[in-house]
Amino acid sequence: MKTIQSIPTSKIERAGQLVKTGLKVGGNYLAYYGEKIIHPSLNKDKLNENNASDIYDGLQNLKGSALKVAQMLSMDKSILPQAYVDKFSLSQFSVPALSAPLVRKTFKKYLNAYPEELFDTFSEDAIHAASIGQVHKATKDGLTLAVKIQYPGVAESISSDLALVKPFAVRMFNMKGKDLDKYFIEVEQKLLEETNYTLEIEQSMTISEACKHIPNICFPKYYPTLSSSKIICMEWMDGKHLSEYCAQEKDPEKRKNVAQALWDFYMFQIHTLRAVHADPHPGNFLVDSENHLIAIDFGCIKTIPDNFYFPYFDLIDTEILENEAAFEERLIALEIIRPDDTEAGIQEIKAFFHDLLCLFTKPFQEKTFDFANDTFFAEIAHLGESFTNNENLKKLNGNRGSEHFLYINRTFFGLYNLLHDLKAEIVTKQ
Repeated sequence: MKTIQSIPTSKIERAGQLVKTGLKVGGNYLAYYGEKIIHPSLNKDKLNENNASDIYDGLQNLKGSALKVAQMLSMDKSILPQAYVDKFSLSQFSVPALSAPLVRKTFKKYLNAYPEELFDTFSEDAIHAASIGQVHKATKDGLTLAVKIQYPGVAESISSDLALVKPFAVRMFNMKGKDLDKYFIEVEQKLLEETNYTLEIEQSMTISEACKHIPNICFPKYYPTLSSSKIICMEWMDGKHLSEYCAQEKDPEKRKNVAQALWDFYMFQIHTLRAVHADPHPGNFLVDSENHLIAIDFGCIKTIPDNFYFPYFDLIDTEILENEAAFEERLIALEIIRPDDTEAGIQEIKAFFHDLLCLFTKPFQEKTFDFANDTFFAEIAHLGESFTNNENLKKLNGNRGSEHFLYINRTFFGLYNLLHDLKAEIVTKQ
């Protein structure tokens, strides 16, 4: 695995890396438009591939929240061209790792000992590397362990990274108005939590214990005494990453069992714990040789407050969807309809969200749902595109929705995409 000797940590260094990446993207556009003069029928596929590659190369050197944003975008396949999705998805579990000297330095700083002093064996090279940390394999007293090490400077650079990417996010998602800050505060808070490995161990142990009764899912054991705020030591779990499993497993019954475990895991967290693993990408799940789903990362946990939970999940109820007054009441509670909206604007919003929810809640309306249904996902993509192109909605003042939508919607989009990759029909309504 390719390694890196250092990570830019200062605001100036990180901004400089993004500027350098921007210049490369600008060069790609110049080359594209120059070639298009000669070949007018040229499409943007090659441009997208070049831009995705250059942007990803720049972000993987920065690591941290900048790369995490790319990972988040790769989960929603309807936002970006496929070239970006393919490239950014690598950030889930395959980026250049820290060099051995940097790893040793991290151990000495946070556990006051080098790896060879703590473990019987310790792999010098990382087994996996992602946006915030990398994993090494170790042994101790007959146990095989996974040791996750956080990249230096990640937590300290979150605020400055978000300030750098904010203009791009505002433009990409057509955000406007004076109330933007609540969304960026929500993202910053969750990213800071993800860099707190002491909190992650607590969350991992709590949710693992609460969910251990769910059939066909298992969790690693954690070792707090061999962990710190920047290092997590846990049981090594053998298995294939979920994306690899989906590509290789041909038995529909096995895929169905994994998909059912995934659905049950998420529904129990949402409706019983009111706290959910809000980072459902393939790099956070394994499938072992006995076809058990394994959840291996609990850094991003979203607590769902009652004032959001009840109106949000009320909208699954078809009676509320079809009752205009009750429907509007929930949209107001969720801050989708604002006090300063005109009557015409309210009607436009209600019409769009009614169509959206009638489609998006389909898995909850029947006892079973087939996530292999390509038409369902094509309709979601089409509706998203129509929202992006709807000039009337664009003209509405301000942003729509509570800040809690960011991670709850991310959870559902990610979950739906994982289930679609598994191509399984499962029981969705007990």
